[in-house]
Amino acid sequence: MARIHARRKGKSGSTHPIRETHPEWSALNPRETEARILELAKSEKTTSEIGMILRDQYAVPDVKIATGKRISRILESNKLSPEIPEDLQNLIRRALRIKKHLDINRKDLHNKRNMALIESKIRRLTKYYHANERLPAGWKYTPSQAKLMFE
Repeated sequence: MARIHARRKGKSGSTHPIRETHPEWSALNPRETEARILELAKSEKTTSEIGMILRDQYAVPDVKIATGKRISRILESNKLSPEIPEDLQNLIRRALRIKKHLDINRKDLHNKRNMALIESKIRRLTKYYHANERLPAGWKYTPSQAKLMFE
């Protein structure tokens, strides 16, 4: 598959090892894993941070294999999922950082293009999340609104 904003082919990143059962050396059983996920979510960790903490500190290599559900599904079922999905939040934060840079360096053409590409991705993701009802109906990205949300 080709890249969106580049004229070259690309490969996806890493792949998980093929494993179908939860390893016996893992310290936590499914109930303990879910409890740990909820505890970390209440301390305002993102889903990716939760996954890394479980992997590094609690020896849970794959939450989906351990519990049968993904971290985001566990959070949704316990009504702890964030209002804005994590990938969209990360893109908005990137756009804010570039906007701050462009306010100081007005002639930086490379980052002006980067800003346009990131905002395009934000609009595309917003459209997708509206279609899947993951975002509130009236939610729309604007740089001024994003600045208020994340700063």
